Amino acid sequence: MISSSKFLALLASLGLVSAVNDAISSRAPDPCAAIGGKKWVAPRDVRACYSSIKVDQTLKTNMIDVVNKTLAFHTSVNYQIKAPQPFTSDVHEDLLGDLARIKSQRYRSDYDLHIDLSRTLKRLNDGHCVWINRCFVSSLFVNYLPIPLTLLTDAKGNQDVHIAPEAFTVASAEFPDQIQVWQDSLPGSLKGNLQSLSGAKVLTINGLPPTFAIDDNAKITGSFQSLATRQNSFFSSYQIGAAGWTYIMGNFAQQALPLSDDVALIIQRVNNTAIEKITLPYRSRLGSTARAFTDTNSYLANNCRAVDGTNGVDAYASSTPQIDPSSKPVAKFQQQPPISAESSRKHLVNVILDTSPLSDVVLPPALVPGLSPVNGSRNAAQFYMLKDKKTGVLALGSFSDTDFLPFLDSLLQGLVSLKSQGATRLVVDVTNNGGGFICAAHWLHRIIAGPKSTTVPQAGLDTTARDGPLAQLIAKQIVGTNADPDLLLLYNPLQWNNATNVPFAANEDWLQLPVAKIINGRHDAFSQRLGQECQPGSFPTNAPGVALFDPKEVVIVNNGRCASSCSLFSITMAKLEGAKTVVVGGKQGVKQQYCGTVGGQSTDFSTMDTEIKTTHLKNNTLAPPDLLVNGVQGITWRLGFGIVNPQEPEEWQDHPADLNLPLTAASVNNPVAIWEDVARRLLA
Repeated sequence: MISSSKFLALLASLGLVSAVNDAISSRAPDPCAAIGGKKWVAPRDVRACYSSIKVDQTLKTNMIDVVNKTLAFHTSVNYQIKAPQPFTSDVHEDLLGDLARIKSQRYRSDYDLHIDLSRTLKRLNDGHCVWINRCFVSSLFVNYLPIPLTLLTDAKGNQDVHIAPEAFTVASAEFPDQIQVWQDSLPGSLKGNLQSLSGAKVLTINGLPPTFAIDDNAKITGSFQSLATRQNSFFSSYQIGAAGWTYIMGNFAQQALPLSDDVALIIQRVNNTAIEKITLPYRSRLGSTARAFTDTNSYLANNCRAVDGTNGVDAYASSTPQIDPSSKPVAKFQQQPPISAESSRKHLVNVILDTSPLSDVVLPPALVPGLSPVNGSRNAAQFYMLKDKKTGVLALGSFSDTDFLPFLDSLLQGLVSLKSQGATRLVVDVTNNGGGFICAAHWLHRIIAGPKSTTVPQAGLDTTARDGPLAQLIAKQIVGTNADPDLLLLYNPLQWNNATNVPFAANEDWLQLPVAKIINGRHDAFSQRLGQECQPGSFPTNAPGVALFDPKEVVIVNNGRCASSCSLFSITMAKLEGAKTVVVGGKQGVKQQYCGTVGGQSTDFSTMDTEIKTTHLKNNTLAPPDLLVNGVQGITWRLGFGIVNPQEPEEWQDHPADLNLPLTAASVNNPVAIWEDVARRLLA
């Protein structure tokens, strides 16, 4: 009898091994077929599908090439090798070096490649500069647990991790078709009694103190430089959006990838002395924007290949398709409501990208503010008067809106309405505000603080763009060939003012001469300083001639997750005007930053690709190729200069909150209770 090794050697000599392997493979079950057409599945089944997809070397090379060449426009590549204090220990990623490693490394599956590439960019802790492959995140399966967590502080000042008091209310409303699975997974007398877990103290997570799980998540969640803010993302929170008040599950109860199959907890339930152990399974739910599939081939074809909007276009070509901005792939991950095509073209944004799309989980009715909205309330901007009749509230979930000027007018109308009702102080709640229109942030600062040297003509930050060889060629083409007569491109000099706030002329190459810098030992180049970009052209004509509120009687409240244009507003209000800042429910003993991911203007590969194609530079060796996969690459295109140190980026300067507000069972995820507590503590 011939041995198996000799038999394989014989097949090899005949060149038949691959044929046999192919035959065996063709008879193996298709793991993607096992989850096709299903709404809820086990995470291990999703991983089996993802992990069965082999690396396509052509697609891998294409992705790395696009990311590498798009990073030539990203302002912070060399800063992020080792960020200045206070973020040196939080941001230290040699991105180009790791991309070279990934390019040469072999992977068992395309899923393993995705995790490495995605987490490499997440280590920048920069929510503007991310890589998102829609083949694996958000549009497909998302992991859920019915027990979002929170940090609560008791009457003695002791802070512990708890299952959120509203957990069962949220889960039963959002996951009615899966509650029974979780009910049945509980042990002994707890079986069928999932509701009794709400509010329970969590003593261990997977056998370790909760701090370990919190910090493990902080290592991979990305988005914010501050450790405190990344810790906060582990927990539940709320947000006001265009559709109303929503509930953010937090990274423990919601995972963008099928990372965990279950979790083991040791808990102590409310009004119970017993210490109990439970194990709950994660369940993976198909995203609402996923395209149906039945097997691996249809999964790849329907969800993993480039679509309209993945790549840029020649803005003046007669064959260029018209794509609604809200339907572009990048829009699915921008933390802002959809904006109109007109607003998208005319009004620049600074907005964070997140692998978790905007939440549509509803905030429980008992937690939704019962106060009557004040005139001026619109979409993600809602105005209220507290019961003390002297504290006004602006709950602002985004600096974006479907229409730019009506949005700015509503902000003014709302503040004026509060004043007319007797408000003398203001709470601005920007919890989970990921940014939006840059000039909306400048406008809100201007109308609160009034006309003064810190608001006119510049109510924001001066900025600079990276000045690399391809960027210089784009600007030169626009100036030299009139390639952008309708003012559609970012590199058109008519878009910008110089450091003295004088507009550039149409024939002025604003990228000449580059400002050379050495950052972390590497040579870099940036544009000259750019001045104000909003006044007067982007502001309504009815800006008030006086301050609407004393800025020192303004408190800005959030959970640290205030980014982009939200950061631009918060920083200028705090550092220039003396507004107070509060982070809600942060971990005791950890320095809380009231904002992060500042930037100056964010954008993405498809927008840069449009600049390249419209100026007919796509065939240049410096230009990235068209992306072949259903991916999004974000970048910071302009970087804001600092306030305390105006010669260096604000991105790397300190933003310590005045107060880390402790949460209780009565105030957690209860906006009105939080606002009233803030008013008592800081505005008395």
